[in-house]
Amino acid sequence: MADEIINRVSKSPLITLDLEDFYPSGNRIVFDLKDWLYEELILREKDFRENLSNHDWTQYNNAYVAITCTADAIVPSWAYMLVATYLTNHAKRVIQGTIQELDLILYTELIKELDLSEYTDKKMIIKGCAKKPVPPSAYILLIERLQPIANSLMFGEACSTVPLYKKKK
Repeated sequence: MADEIINRVSKSPLITLDLEDFYPSGNRIVFDLKDWLYEELILREKDFRENLSNHDWTQYNNAYVAITCTADAIVPSWAYMLVATYLTNHAKRVIQGTIQELDLILYTELIKELDLSEYTDKKMIIKGCAKKPVPPSAYILLIERLQPIANSLMFGEACSTVPLYKKKK
């Protein structure tokens, strides 16, 4: 059949790696200390501790929590740590920072643990255009891990890639 359509992408030796496939599922919750401060400005230790002990922590079960303070207040380090002592019994992961920083930490841990041995001497495409919030720095971390082992690295989709690296022969 002369007019048969051949899918050259599926027959290609290129391997596509999509960081979105590794996105840790679960709710992301911001725990804002602003709401726990007197007039969103001052941390009163006795009131703070009492409010924490009376808070329903079950709402954070199996969630990823970023503890932050969006008010322009000076919050002592121990306050974040104290909140974390309550959250660690419920949440999957707790950090001090933003949701974006939380996702970066999750991806950093994930990428460091990935078994990439199957990509040794392979031609790799790192897929872009994620629908989930993959931090840009996660792509850099992945490059750091793949470059020493892969034959070549590209970014994008199989139909239109941007060459990034090719191992010298």
